[in-house]
Amino acid sequence: MKIENTKAQMRKGVLEYCILSILKEDDAYVAEILETLKDAKMLVVEGTIYPLLTRLKNAGLLSYRWEESTSGPPRKYYGLTETGKIFLEELTGTWEDLKNAVNMVTNSKTKKS
Repeated sequence: MKIENTKAQMRKGVLEYCILSILKEDDAYVAEILETLKDAKMLVVEGTIYPLLTRLKNAGLLSYRWEESTSGPPRKYYGLTETGKIFLEELTGTWEDLKNAVNMVTNSKTKKS
């Protein structure tokens, strides 16, 4: 088994949550989302993010608007809908529970037999 495959699967599993979290405070366009993920060492390419953004938009969690750019073509800015904000709150609770459970298991000093 290759470790890189496992790492990629772990990142994919939390990517949706990370994207929604990025958009919690402000709307952003794809390059900004990718830069934030890159800064956090979440290696994601455009070919991965566009289908995910479309799926989140189709699910009613995101909306978008076009905005003129001074340095090129108009940019598509994504933002959370009200449904997306509620969904993110629920995911945050689930993430905290999962994080605590994983920490408990992986940091356990005693193993039960």
